[in-house]
Order: sequence, then C-alpha cells, then structure tokens
Amino acid sequence: MIPLTGSSQTTQQSTETIYNQHEVFDPSFFTQSGNMYRSASGIPGPAYWQNRANYEIHATLNEQDTTLTGEVKIHYLNNSPDSLHYLWLQIDQNLFAPDSRGAATTPISGDRFDVKGYTQGGEHIHSVEVAYKGKSYKIEPVISDDRMQLRLPVTISPKGGAVDVKVNYSFSIPRYGADRMGRLYTKNGVVYELAQWYPRMCVYDDIKGWNTLPYMGLGEFYLEYGDFDYYVTVPASMIVAGSGVLQNPEDVLTKAQQSRLKKAAGSDSTVSIVSESEIGTDAARPTTKGNLTWHFKMKNSRDIAWSASKAFIWDAARVNYPSGRKGLANAVYPVESKGVHRYGRATQYLKQSIEFYSKHYFEFPWDNATAVAGVALGMEYPGIVFCMYNIQDGNLFHDVTHEIGHNWFPMIVGTNERRFMWMDEGMNTFINSFASNWFNGGEYGDTTNRDVMQMSRVLKNSTDPLITAPENMGLRDYGQYYFKTAVGMKILRNVVLGPERFDYAFKQYIHNWAFKHPQPDDFFRIMNSAAGEDLNWFWKQWVYNTWQLDQAVTNVRQATEDVKEGCLITILNKQKMVMPVLVRVTEQNGKVTNLKLPVEVWQRGPKWTFKVNTTSAVTKVELDPDHDLPDGDLQNNVWTK
Repeated sequence: MIPLTGSSQTTQQSTETIYNQHEVFDPSFFTQSGNMYRSASGIPGPAYWQNRANYEIHATLNEQDTTLTGEVKIHYLNNSPDSLHYLWLQIDQNLFAPDSRGAATTPISGDRFDVKGYTQGGEHIHSVEVAYKGKSYKIEPVISDDRMQLRLPVTISPKGGAVDVKVNYSFSIPRYGADRMGRLYTKNGVVYELAQWYPRMCVYDDIKGWNTLPYMGLGEFYLEYGDFDYYVTVPASMIVAGSGVLQNPEDVLTKAQQSRLKKAAGSDSTVSIVSESEIGTDAARPTTKGNLTWHFKMKNSRDIAWSASKAFIWDAARVNYPSGRKGLANAVYPVESKGVHRYGRATQYLKQSIEFYSKHYFEFPWDNATAVAGVALGMEYPGIVFCMYNIQDGNLFHDVTHEIGHNWFPMIVGTNERRFMWMDEGMNTFINSFASNWFNGGEYGDTTNRDVMQMSRVLKNSTDPLITAPENMGLRDYGQYYFKTAVGMKILRNVVLGPERFDYAFKQYIHNWAFKHPQPDDFFRIMNSAAGEDLNWFWKQWVYNTWQLDQAVTNVRQATEDVKEGCLITILNKQKMVMPVLVRVTEQNGKVTNLKLPVEVWQRGPKWTFKVNTTSAVTKVELDPDHDLPDGDLQNNVWTK
C-alpha cells in the first residue's frame, strides 16, 4: 500500500490512548432482571403498585406576623403488598429551623439555597390524629429534622388498607425560602409565595420502602399522587393564584373580573383581569374588609402551591390542547414587573409553552397554569411556577418555559428528585431547547450546536457523575444535571439513534410512566427496548462516569497507487468515552463524502481503519465536522494533505 505523496509529516498523530473497550462494553453493567413490579422492557410490571394520598387543607395567611396556620387531612391508601405499622411525613419548613441539617450544611459564604439567618423558622406541629376503621387515635409524632414519623396503634392492611391523618400546624413564612418560596416586598404590598406549606406524605415504594432523605436545600422532592381540595384564607385585599381550578369565583372576584376571565377563556390574545390602575382600589375586590377564603381543587397531582398579594396585576389567555380541550394561562405580577419586556408577555410565554409540550410530549392534564413574579429565581409546582420579578425578555421566556416544562418532568413523570436530579432537570432542559427554537419563529432560540461544543469543556472539569445525589454534588457543579443530561439526549437523538427512533422511545417513556415513579433503570430499559438498541455503553459513560471524548485521525493513505481504488483512514479513540464516528472526506476534484461509523467500531480496541471510495486524491479528512459530539481536542480531528 502506497502512502499519499507528501503525507509523511501530516498523517502521524499521537497514538497514546487510555481507552479500554472492556470498560465501555461491560457485560456486567445493568444485568439485573426485570420483575413483576418493573418489567425488563422498562414499563410498569403487571403487579406495579403505588400508594396514594388525597389532601383536604384549610390554611390562613396572617399578614400581621407573616405566619401561616393550617389543618391538613390526608386520606392515605396503602396499595403496597406490605402491612404498615408507621407512617412518614415531610415537614419541609423545618429546613428553616436554626438547628436544621440544611442550615448546618450551608457554606459560610452562603449559596442559592441558603437557609441561614431566619431565626423564626421551623414548623410547629400542634396536634396529630389518625382514624382507622372508624376509630380515632391521638398520636405523639416523632420528629427528626424535617421528617415526622407517626407510630400507629393499628396496622394498615396491605393492598387497599386506608388511614386518615389530621395534622394541625403553623410556621413563620421565611423571607427568602431557599429559592423555593418566600416574601417579596413591593411598593403596593408583599408578594407571598407559599410552597412546601403543608405536611406531605413521604413516598413508600418498591425500591426503598419509605423514602425519608431529608430536605436540605438543593435536592428537591419525591411525592405521592392524589387529589387536592384546599382552602386558603387571606386578607380580602389580596388576589390568590393557586394550583388547580378556583371553585368559588363568585365569592372572591368582582363581577367585572369574572366577566374578563370568561373573555380570556375564549381568547388567544392576552386579556387583563386586574389592571395596574385597579391595584389597591375598592373596585378591584368584592370587599376590602376582613378576610376572604379562596377554594381550589386539583386532581391527580403530586403537589400544590399558591401565591397571594394585593399588589398583583393579573393577565390571562386561553390554552388550546391537542385533544380540543381548553385551558387558561395566567400571569400575576407587581407593577415593578410590568411592561412588554417583562411580565406583559409572560402569559403568552406560558400559554405557548404549554401548547408546545402538550403537542409534542403529553397533553397537559390540568386546566389552569399561572406564572408568578416574586422572590424565587425559578421554581416549579403543578400548575404554578415562581419566576424572579426583575428578569425580562429572553431570560424571562427561558425561565417560564423551563419552570412550566417541569410539569412534565417530574410533575407528570414522577421521578425522585431528591436522588436523581438529572432525570427531571436534565430531561426538562432537553425539551426546553425545542420550545425555545419554536416560540415566535425562534425569537429566543438557539439552533446551533454550541451546547455540544461547550460540553467538551464541562467533561474536562467534571468530578461527579450524573448519578450523584444532589446533596453530594458540588454546589458549583450541579448545573451538570441540566446541561450534561440535555446534551446527552441531543447526542442520542441526533447522532446515535436519529430523531424518529429517539422520539418514539422517549414518548414511550413519558406515556408509560405518566403519574408513576420511574427509576433510572426503567428509563434505560424503555429507551433500549423501544429504540431497539443496546445503549448500555452510553448510560454507563454518560450517567455513571465522568469520562471524556477524544477521537483522532492518525493515518491517511491510498489503498493502491491508483487513487480511484480508494483511501484507507485510521482513527484512534484516545479517551475513555466512545461515540459513533462522523467523517467528512474531501477530494482534490471537490467531491465530498460524509460517512457515519457505528459505535461498534470501538468494540475490539482503540484503533480502527476503514476504506473510503474515492475518485481523486484525498486532500482533507475531518472527524465530527459539524461539531455534533463533545470532542475535547479538535486539532487532531483534521488531516490535510
């Protein structure tokens, strides 16, 4: 075989490599069998079970001392095959107690999820009572940080046993609630964002039994599904925005506001429900004296949240679902957030994001959604999202579309955020990119491969794999949950599987696990099965390790003295990560050949030689010419004659 003329100094690249094919294509990875609860194909098994918690809540906002008092009644259904002798509940407001684990583990310098400095924080449990088979029992709870155990005098029977729990409680509302909730002071009044505001059942599942990891700031939530019927009593001067559907508009809204809401329900354009000029006036409320109680209901949800303020401007518009069903998108915000560059467009950001995700992934199951301008930078709850009051234009759009996107991950697909943050933040970030490119013809979109190129730098500096639990991840590194996961999904879709196969498998995952509790293995299995591809090599390196990618061209030569007999190209995998190989070959006569080699070329070792049919001398060989892969060294990707 004759080397190409003049190639002696340009074909030789470093042949050093740390690649080991046995690490990547590891037959011992992910070998556990499916079972009756979770099938080998990644769908819920024939005996899959899930417990359920229905809530009735009555709460009062006391503005004089910024406290909330409440009573929650929980109807808890034990669908598990186990008898239950005790229950665990989350009392998340104990995060703000001075002696909480979250406070103890907050850096001296502080961070986004800072819980220090609020000396009045903590949840006060005034009484607990359970009722089982017609008998009531008072319970002395055992409280451990922000978890509460109820040791029962009875045994809840398996496969359908039910118990009723009643808890009376109160807490002081923190001003900055770890970027999840809190109080924003504006010139027309306080904006209250209430979340993690009632004792909530811990999840009991077939993986861990009781899931009792404490709430410490970064790690979010894992919750049972159920129906919510809740009442919030606030000063009559306030407007309340809440998860679910308002049940008593005639009691809490003026006739004019009720009429405007009906108009908004039939309008794709934004309709003003409460204008700036009406804030603080008698005409804006049915009464300005005493309190009013707002009553909401939400079906089959894992959580609820709400916001209240006398400072709210309120806009709304119709949401159109693929099935023909209609809903309502709302935005509430203070005058500090008004204007076309700020929350004046928030209703449209919310409406059109919901319509996009409903069309492409799973129809939004609830009728209403609201974007609230407040103190939280960005936080999601079913049917309501909290966004920072002072952001605008593209930053506001991306915040709104990201937070409402969380209604698909994890509010519909109910993953365990406290253990597997990548499964909600990352998958949501992945679908956000499509919504951004679609909205208003790409007004806030990015259609380049910039993210993939930046990923190579992230991989070089990565110390923790995606599977790392949130409380173990460095506070400067947790952005990987968002970014690395989303880029990985892009690579699977664009390079490994192709859009048609990926989209089909991804939708199978969403539809099979809607309102259920998938684990990472379930996601891996269903993607493998529905796409028809063994992707274990990808899951191992992208989720469980911090490996890097570096593909290189090491040698280019003619197959024979006749250039029309083809060209032999040798490539090297220098780092531990593998990917398919994308090759562009340019010839002297201008002909360009694009090739894609499957990832299997690396199954037997780090070096591979392949032949390209040519019609003239080769002048350039380039790997990954469009930058679809996070290659860490682009210089060795190119050979030129």
